Amino acid sequence: MDTRAWVATRKGLFEVQRDDRHSAAWRIARVSFLGEPVTMLLPPDEQGCMLAALNLGHFGVHLHRSNDAGATWTEVAAPTYPPQPPEDKGFAWKLVLVWALERHGNTVWAGTIPGGLFRSSDCGSSWQLVDALWQRPERPGWFGGGYPEPGIHSVCPHPQRPQELLVGLSCAGAWVTRDDGANWQVQATGMRADFMPPEQAGDPNIQDPHRIVRCATAPEVLWCQHHCGIWRSTDNAASWQQVHAPVSSFGFAVAVHPQDADTAWFVPAIKDEKRVPVDGALVVNRTRDGGKSFETLRAGLPQKDAYDLVYRHGLDVSADGQSLLMGSTTGGLWASSDGGDHWQTVSLNLPPIAAVRFG
Repeated sequence: MDTRAWVATRKGLFEVQRDDRHSAAWRIARVSFLGEPVTMLLPPDEQGCMLAALNLGHFGVHLHRSNDAGATWTEVAAPTYPPQPPEDKGFAWKLVLVWALERHGNTVWAGTIPGGLFRSSDCGSSWQLVDALWQRPERPGWFGGGYPEPGIHSVCPHPQRPQELLVGLSCAGAWVTRDDGANWQVQATGMRADFMPPEQAGDPNIQDPHRIVRCATAPEVLWCQHHCGIWRSTDNAASWQQVHAPVSSFGFAVAVHPQDADTAWFVPAIKDEKRVPVDGALVVNRTRDGGKSFETLRAGLPQKDAYDLVYRHGLDVSADGQSLLMGSTTGGLWASSDGGDHWQTVSLNLPPIAAVRFG
């Protein structure tokens, strides 16, 4: 069988493919939107429906849908904010970026900058703002991390409870609904933001999670790569416990094994102003015991003069937990078929990579 994945880049959407019957080598099978910046994608469902979000700068955010797993595309409606009340003097109610796309059953979720969550029941033909989250009284205190505006980059449906959803927000912590979006509460207790004054560092509403992922078969377990370290929750985000990784606990990407909640991968980097690999060596940290210990994986990755940063969505794991893809800001794409023990270069010549997703 073929293993397929998609790579969203500054200059197009690349479909990559591996023929598992004959070779472990990956190849670029198709390119869509060549020359245009693709910020996020939603892999195809069983009917072949997938989405691609483009950020065209002066021309705004555009959303495209394919009904044949990426062979052809049609533009559909992008999420739209309602008119901004004159008394709201905060960030403009205008779509800046589609930062997350996730599917749960017949619902597609879109996390956006400036911090709105949208839902669609028709695979992107129409969108509805989740008003209860947008109207939270805490929202005026939200602020941007890498962007001036706050944004939702992580959307984690609960696989066993259709009405439950967690979203990660930079900078506003983790927010949870258990009644299909009617009510929300912030659940970032235990996280600490060391960029704030000490008396505010534990405030859940100012936390800067870079990425949050949920284990598919043990959904009470979540992993968070935070601006200030790595956190894990084993009680469905009621509390978070910090763990410490070698090389560096700073980074953006995290992936969790779909069947083993104790196994997760991170890509460490130097914090803040530099944001490059430590000592110019690209590595992956893996834990197999819930963060008690880590292995630093290097085989097949550049270990000298490497300045590849891996964005929030630049690391993904396949449904079997064995295959990994990792893409960098300098256009490097690497694959592993053994859980990260060994890596092979797929390409070093792609445009800067925003996201990788397995089919």
